[in-house]
Amino acid sequence: MTTGSKAPSGRPWLHQKGEVIQEFGTVKQFPISLSHDARMYSCQRLNRVLADTQILYGLYKKHHWLLRGATFYQLHLLLDKHAGEQLELVDTIAERVQTLGGVAVGDSRHVAEITSIPRPPDGVEEVPAMLSRLLAAHETILTDAHDAAARTGRLGDDGTNDLLVSQVVRTGEPHAWFLAEHLVDTPLVRA
Repeated sequence: MTTGSKAPSGRPWLHQKGEVIQEFGTVKQFPISLSHDARMYSCQRLNRVLADTQILYGLYKKHHWLLRGATFYQLHLLLDKHAGEQLELVDTIAERVQTLGGVAVGDSRHVAEITSIPRPPDGVEEVPAMLSRLLAAHETILTDAHDAAARTGRLGDDGTNDLLVSQVVRTGEPHAWFLAEHLVDTPLVRA
């Protein structure tokens, strides 16, 4: 579109193309009192956590839909609740990357390239396997979040440190607890 031209009234400009105005893996300078290196490091770590969190969200939804058995209803509700909380984290983490001047990973194909969480089978697994898969994903994210929080704290990025500890870790730990308690071998009824 050239300067001064406008679309005829009521007709959208379709099939627009544009140039990339900021490459992934770069940071713009914002006046937030953090060095370029600190912001760059934080964006890299946050994008890894973001990719894994997006995958975890997808796993929660998949398992929510595919549950079977005696605990279907309770787990169906629990996994949907956890999925919603993970989706909130996705938005919060992405906004922090943007606040630091970076580019948040948002395309699912790009997420698949970055994530460290293994791909699940396409079909339906038994419920304990689904819950174990979710627990393993949480542990991956929590391990990365603890390490990233410590390192970003040392770099003076208190905002990223706080997000990782107060939101990623404090959401992930209770989720892992709830899931692990469903894997305890106790009878549903006593004879």
